[in-house]
Amino acid sequence: MRRAPSYPAVGGRVAPTARRRHEPRPRLLSSPPSSRSHPHLAGWATCATADKAVCATISTWSPAPSACAGGALVRLACLEFLVGWLLRRCRFSNPPERLILGLCLWLTASAGGGCGRAPESTPPLPPPQNTPRSREVVWFREASQASGLNFQHRSGHANRFYMPEMVTGGVGLFDYDRDGWIDIICVNGGSIERQAEQPAGHRLYRNLGGFRFEDATERAGLGGVRGYGMGCACGDFDGDGFPDLLITHLQGSKLFRNQRDGTFAEVTSSSGIDDAGWGTSAAFCDYDLDGDLDLLVTRYLRWSPQVELPCFSQGGRPDYCSPLNYKSPAMDALYENLGGGRFTNVTARAGLDQAYGNGLGVACADFTGDGKIDLFVANDGMPNQLWVNRGNGQFAEEAALRGCAVSSVGMPRAGMGVAAVDLGQRGALDLFVTHLVGEGNGLFINSNGYFVDHLSTHSVNATSRPWTGFGVGFADFDNDGWLDAYVANGRVKYGAKDLDPRDPYAEPNSLLRGQAGGAFEEVSIPGGTDPVLLGTSRGLALGDLDHDGGMDVVIVNKDGPLHVLKNVHPARGAWAAFRVLNRAGTDAFNARVTLQAGGRRWFRDVLPNQSYCSSHDPRVHFGLGSVSRIESVVVRWPEGQTESFASVSLGTVQDLRQGRGEPVLPE
Repeated sequence: MRRAPSYPAVGGRVAPTARRRHEPRPRLLSSPPSSRSHPHLAGWATCATADKAVCATISTWSPAPSACAGGALVRLACLEFLVGWLLRRCRFSNPPERLILGLCLWLTASAGGGCGRAPESTPPLPPPQNTPRSREVVWFREASQASGLNFQHRSGHANRFYMPEMVTGGVGLFDYDRDGWIDIICVNGGSIERQAEQPAGHRLYRNLGGFRFEDATERAGLGGVRGYGMGCACGDFDGDGFPDLLITHLQGSKLFRNQRDGTFAEVTSSSGIDDAGWGTSAAFCDYDLDGDLDLLVTRYLRWSPQVELPCFSQGGRPDYCSPLNYKSPAMDALYENLGGGRFTNVTARAGLDQAYGNGLGVACADFTGDGKIDLFVANDGMPNQLWVNRGNGQFAEEAALRGCAVSSVGMPRAGMGVAAVDLGQRGALDLFVTHLVGEGNGLFINSNGYFVDHLSTHSVNATSRPWTGFGVGFADFDNDGWLDAYVANGRVKYGAKDLDPRDPYAEPNSLLRGQAGGAFEEVSIPGGTDPVLLGTSRGLALGDLDHDGGMDVVIVNKDGPLHVLKNVHPARGAWAAFRVLNRAGTDAFNARVTLQAGGRRWFRDVLPNQSYCSSHDPRVHFGLGSVSRIESVVVRWPEGQTESFASVSLGTVQDLRQGRGEPVLPE
């Protein structure tokens, strides 16, 4: 019998086509195209003067962004436009040519200066640096089989190279039975051709304590779920204190209400969820701040087996296509929670129908610092989207304006997973986005609601360039007071050399140890395990599965076994963790916890629905190093009120419940 804890948070290519007889031969331009020579490019002429216009406009905003942000962002938007024009005009297919073009544009952007004056300030977080590799320490032990976790993912791959097979596989961590232990939901693929009649094979594992689990899928009513699975989001949409479950599928999402008796009931139709598209990542969030959780579902492509394309790797082998080959980006879906278990689709009314993309990753949080929940979507091969909340039920897409749409050289990248994380511990959320091999992962540093791409131009992202990243999460795994990063890697096309003879797409995962000042070092044992684990890793979720203060890692591998990494770091420091609950006893998504101890402050936000097609443990965890006493814990609730909580202890998981703290007056 378990005892509940006592509580006081892709890319192949289509074969090239021959040039038409009368088509002009591709040529590089010695100067930008003019509106006279190319009337259809008349918009380019505005780029030359846009710096001054935008600088003049944004200088009146409050709070004002850092100097020259407007000009730099406009130049990036214009460079993105020029790059797209050149690539379409010249049809570059040779990687060196793309590299040369990108370098030239980077030099052009660097020489611009911006707004005609030197910047007055720089983002508060210095760029990460490559530092010597950490000591040979094993951080994690693979414990799935020993723990009763026998999940096996199936993509249905049978040499047809259907695009969905390459991006399936998510995982969620949530305490579905409210017994105090974090349970695991694993999302399976299944069969694309038989998805209507064959169960996908999702599995729910109940935590028994002591790092032991039992398969509770059938008992919970999830065994017969049909469809081709992608990912999941966990959250209490009806406010009864028990977390519910959304699973995204190739042909629409499915919503399951927690019956509070250990079972789930599908309520997709009765709740008003009419999502029939190819959903990938999803997130619950209260974007209208009315006290209940709304829902955002990202969509990847408008796809069916009938529109599949023949694509090939560079070696000429049949392989998976890039999403850009299909020329069929999708529109994300936003649902407003009406209460009483009902949703309504507000995508068009909210303005999210104004931009399409190949959405894979999502994070919903206050990125601009105005107290309203914004929506960030990482797109695969297309510019990212940042939907800024206007507060009237509408959003404006401002990723290009705010610097997180493309790389620092103006190129869109293959956005996969997302982590919204305060790396500088200064009260502002940055954006970490995983990318395709050769691109390196990206880090957008937040400066007053505007972002600077730090990793594109710094050598630290060289450590991620050999790999293709998907799931990602930040936690203080060694409890030394600095956030670490874990990235789940796995190819999307054949490589020059197989690392695993059983799986040509397998790669090792990446573990980065955080250090003071925002620096990271790559742990010398890939993924922190011995032996090194290889897999085509996709979904990743972080959580403390055994309440020992060490954050564990759960990874779903495409066509492979589940990896559950128990934290066994031998020198973990002090820690504290909290369940942050609203008045109804539900996890308070988007609440911010500030902890002060030993002369330092730490910030954590309740943001479980992020990574890639996954959902983290909703409790917030603090690694505190050598701290011996917590001085204060303050919670800023999503509605704006702030409370201070006394009598908090080290080495335990405690509840912080809205209304039970001491109100803090605004400064």
